[in-house]
Amino acid sequence: MKVLVANRGEIAIRIMRACCEMGFASVAVYSECDRGAPHVVYADEAYAIGASEPQESYLCADKMLEVAERADVWAVHPGYGFLSENGEFAASVRAAGRVFVGPSADAIALMGGKVAARETVLAAGVSVVPGTGAPVDPEISHDAMIALASTIGYPLLVKAVAGGGGKGIRLVSEPSAIATAIATARSEAGSAFGDDAVYLERQLQSPRHIEIQILADEYGTVVPFVERECSIQRRYQKLVEES
Repeated sequence: MKVLVANRGEIAIRIMRACCEMGFASVAVYSECDRGAPHVVYADEAYAIGASEPQESYLCADKMLEVAERADVWAVHPGYGFLSENGEFAASVRAAGRVFVGPSADAIALMGGKVAARETVLAAGVSVVPGTGAPVDPEISHDAMIALASTIGYPLLVKAVAGGGGKGIRLVSEPSAIATAIATARSEAGSAFGDDAVYLERQLQSPRHIEIQILADEYGTVVPFVERECSIQRRYQKLVEES
């Protein structure tokens, strides 16, 4: 059986190594700039999917689905980033009769985007950091932008609704910086995730970042992992995780 790894770089190689250990053949995809990349060389098969820009390659669901069909893969593993939190992509993979290695489309809809995730946990009675309940309107005026930020309080963060990995985040300490922060966060989020929506959230001062991951399968088995201390970060990306 074959597994399409719909990603690139280090994460793709890690998935391919796991496939090899489990006896599965791996299928890589690559953009123009990744033609000779290690993950392409490591895979059992590799297919070109377009230009170097992520929107034309790794973020293009139609091209991934086309490769899955051409290579006749059993499963698609999205890795992290790119299409991993795209509910429509997950649903399309499953609709084609293939396994999507990741959450269901419904789960992604609930938790894949930060605004939806905030709404989900609020409905469950869990407290969240003060923030906007919806993405910032792309057509918002400067005065309305300042007024919206004032309801959150400073310092605040402009954060991409989609994705993660520290991308699409800007710190704002005063009203004069809000417009530039929103514009740059939008640009980075659009390039990284194919979605330039952003929202505002109050920045916590010197917080502790604690994670508890949960693994579940389609048969109802749920396994919680031990907590992880992830507070040592640089540019909103974790450097060390302790458990």
